[in-house]
Amino acid sequence: MATPRVFLIRHGETEWSLNGRHTGSTDIPLTANGEKRVKATGRALIGSDRLIVPKKVAHMKRAQRTFELLNLGSRERLPWHAHGAASEGAPQPCGAAVQVTEDIREWDYGDYEGITTPDIRRMRREQGLSADWDIWKDGCPGGESPWDVTHRLDRLIMDIRERWQRPAFGGGTDRPGDVLVVAHGHILRAFAMRWIRKTLQDGPTMLLEAGGVGTLSIKEPAILLGGAFIVDIIDEDEAEETEKKLA
Repeated sequence: MATPRVFLIRHGETEWSLNGRHTGSTDIPLTANGEKRVKATGRALIGSDRLIVPKKVAHMKRAQRTFELLNLGSRERLPWHAHGAASEGAPQPCGAAVQVTEDIREWDYGDYEGITTPDIRRMRREQGLSADWDIWKDGCPGGESPWDVTHRLDRLIMDIRERWQRPAFGGGTDRPGDVLVVAHGHILRAFAMRWIRKTLQDGPTMLLEAGGVGTLSIKEPAILLGGAFIVDIIDEDEAEETEKKLA
């Protein structure tokens, strides 16, 4: 499918994502298995004949260590100090800039930071509050409400559509227009819901595994259920000429 698209990449597995603890502002490193899976994702999905074609990427927003492990080359130095060893092999050449933005940071869990959903519901019962807690409807005390998250995501989506993708429509399919968004689980699920114009209160309707990749279309705000690798088609005359040169 022609660009532009938005790729959502969830950060790799951490100890807290394994046991279901809400991770917003706490800096938790990836597990060894999490790093391996992100590297494998980069090898499988990024390349000139893959789902994510580096030369078509116009802009990238990050979750830092996961972004490093994808092994995408940037046209400028990353806006942070490396968090670990680089991936094996030369980076995939990519002319896109990397932007760090607060608009795609994880949901602020406030008083519920580092706590699992069952423990949150138990705490609420002990406090005399409704145990039927749902982050998509109730938000977090001391943190963000669904409306707070909606406001900043809508601002980001408008920026992506107007500044990075709309110009690509008039420039042909060779003009970069894809955007990579590398972030945390809840905020990416919320991003996908707002992209297709669903309210967060409609959730939870999306899932994205740690280290997983999702794809969104902009021409009609949609989730792409399946994406094909890009394969350059060489006509018969060109193939024959290539064979003669190699002979």
